[in-house]
Amino acid sequence: MSRENGFVIVGGGLAAGKAAEELRQQGYDGPLVLIGDEAERPYIRPPLSKGYLLGKEDRESIFVHPVNWYREHDVDLLTGTRVTAIDTHARQVELAGGRRMSYTKLLLATGSSPRRLTVPGADLDNVLYLRRVGDSERLKAAFTPGARIVVVGGGWIGLETAAAARTAGALVTVLEHSELPLLKVLGREAAEVFADLHRDHGVVLRPHAAVERITGDGTRADGVQLADGTRLPADAVVVGIGITPNVQLAEAAGLKVRNGIVTDEGLRTSAQDVHAAGDVANVYHPRLGRYLRVEHWANALHQPRTAALAMLGKDAAYNRLPYFYTDQYDLGMEYTGYTEPGGYDRVVFRGDPAERRFIAFWLSGDRVLAGMSVNEWNVIDSIRALIESAASVADTALSDPETPLEGLLP
Repeated sequence: MSRENGFVIVGGGLAAGKAAEELRQQGYDGPLVLIGDEAERPYIRPPLSKGYLLGKEDRESIFVHPVNWYREHDVDLLTGTRVTAIDTHARQVELAGGRRMSYTKLLLATGSSPRRLTVPGADLDNVLYLRRVGDSERLKAAFTPGARIVVVGGGWIGLETAAAARTAGALVTVLEHSELPLLKVLGREAAEVFADLHRDHGVVLRPHAAVERITGDGTRADGVQLADGTRLPADAVVVGIGITPNVQLAEAAGLKVRNGIVTDEGLRTSAQDVHAAGDVANVYHPRLGRYLRVEHWANALHQPRTAALAMLGKDAAYNRLPYFYTDQYDLGMEYTGYTEPGGYDRVVFRGDPAERRFIAFWLSGDRVLAGMSVNEWNVIDSIRALIESAASVADTALSDPETPLEGLLP
């Protein structure tokens, strides 16, 4: 099959792999090229900080498709190939080495990159990040019984890697710049649940921590020096301080970029016949009435269907509520909805947070904006339906375990 004048997908993650699948399922039978800069075929990233890192999932399980899928579906898969430029006027992408490839429709699923620590010593060998499969394998090798692991950052990646390290028997300290891990994301009530979880498993949490430098012998790190004068010995340092969308290609091509590649609800960018999906896309969300860039697996899984339909000229709008999940120790959590810090009045609990089995609801007035289930299963669809209904609900009904969530729907 000719690679010229077909649909081109740039990216090597879940969004790219699912977009190829969706295009074929929606009936597109023309030339289809998927270009990824990693040596691996498209794979799923959550296991890198969860099951794969813990040794519960094998390597083959992380891939979006079996190795033969791309050949069987006439997808021209170019791995280890970097796109260096996009020419939206000529409708071409340029590859490293100068070769140019024409497209009729282009999807950018370029994902994101870890934000780098910029203090002295941050470039030492055993200062580790987590984004790619090789990163997960380096962490797995570092997480050994008795190893001293310092985690910089108390977000989801920081806490999941801390849990994996403790499960492996390492001695773990988490440095958090605010008072509690996840405080900005979840608010105080729910953040305290995760802080207590890690303390109960032997993790040392250091709030209001500022890293001054990473100490070492010029090659390997051996500790973390804090601004208050404390030095923490370390056999490895894990940095999880957020990610940055990979917008360089889009920006250089003149696409509208603002906290990601800006798209409409159909994932169309400001350039004709160019779409974006996944971590890199800042999408207008018709249900929420705002632009939203979500750095979670669910967007990469579900947005490609909308992108594929729009690329084929069909009506499509991405309006799914944000969703994410985490597994840490014996705690499993699912969250759906959206609320900003200060954007809600209160949190109502159904169940006892101290027992780590509950549902939490974030409310504004009498409307549920977001919900989280902790070790309570098969309820997330009901929570989603309650949010989408915009129903007026009383706190007493939300907190009463005898009141079915389905009964609160209008």
